[in-house]
Amino acid sequence: MTTEYSQSEAAPLSASRDVAADAGRDPNSAVVEAVVNRRSVRRFLSTPVSPAVVRAILSGASRAPSGTNFQPWHVHVVTGTARERLSRAVLAAAEAGDRSDEYAYAPSPVMEPYLSRRRQVGYELYKLHGIERSDYANRKRVMLQNFEFFGAPVGLFFTMEKYLLHGSWLDCGMFMQNVMVLARAHGLETCPQQAWCEYGQVVHQQLGIPDTHILLSGMALGNSDPEAPENTLVSERVPVDQFAEFHE
Repeated sequence: MTTEYSQSEAAPLSASRDVAADAGRDPNSAVVEAVVNRRSVRRFLSTPVSPAVVRAILSGASRAPSGTNFQPWHVHVVTGTARERLSRAVLAAAEAGDRSDEYAYAPSPVMEPYLSRRRQVGYELYKLHGIERSDYANRKRVMLQNFEFFGAPVGLFFTMEKYLLHGSWLDCGMFMQNVMVLARAHGLETCPQQAWCEYGQVVHQQLGIPDTHILLSGMALGNSDPEAPENTLVSERVPVDQFAEFHE
């Protein structure tokens, strides 16, 4: 998950079929489809999402594994006027350059191969928006759409207590993945948005998040706009043999 372009896209259906075949599974399996075709959506319809559906997604996601059953995740759900108020406050801070990073997401400098991967997905997204690499004004405009949840009617913010350690970060990541996959069972899509953490102080203030909690990520939730070019983005994934070693 990058700060400008929040994490990964799904592979196309043909790729999901290949993955399923490799695993000896039906490529049309609901589980395979939900995981492999998940994508980070960057334009949503304004269609409301029922609070009951949000609760169902969060309830199912809470079955995520956590070490010794810590269940460290905490979620703030924003809709309606609370969503609008938060967006205005963070957009104002972003326009003013008033950053308050919650934590460092990536090292500085970023080394290869990670730097090339980040640049590639960013350039591909700019291209879908019709923006040249050198057009920094419009690149900023696209980045700021994060703070409008890309038009999604529901925003989710994930926190945990600061004193917890790395294991709880893993637990919360698995919980977030469950949210993203289960949303698809309800015909919804998501975009995890670490970008909100660049203005963590504002989010804390607006949502009353205590100082004892760290903001891990935001997330947009809603119905994907099928007409949006940016929602056609399919980011590259390296083959299994490049990241996995099999020991016998």
